[in-house]
Amino acid sequence: MTQTFRKKRLEIIVEEPILSRLTDALIKEKVTGYTILPALGGYGSDGQWHRENALSRAGHMVALVCILDESRVDDVLSAAYAIVSRQVGIVTLSDVEVVRPELF
Repeated sequence: MTQTFRKKRLEIIVEEPILSRLTDALIKEKVTGYTILPALGGYGSDGQWHRENALSRAGHMVALVCILDESRVDDVLSAAYAIVSRQVGIVTLSDVEVVRPELF
């Protein structure tokens, strides 16, 4: 069996127009990588939504995912929250197991 290593998965869902500010903050915190995915639709406190019904880019949501060493979580979360706290968005943190710890 391949050995695995504990890390943290940070997922942030935000409106597309603030994405560059969020990625700039992560780069400043020396996050070694992230992935951005389009959020096509969902259901939340304001009801159901679909990307295709958005009137502008502000209605387009994206999900940014990165894997972090636990020792980095507080600093990266603080930097991300400084941006997301004033915007529409969701931040989640979960435990994950990776097979190549040197990447994170």
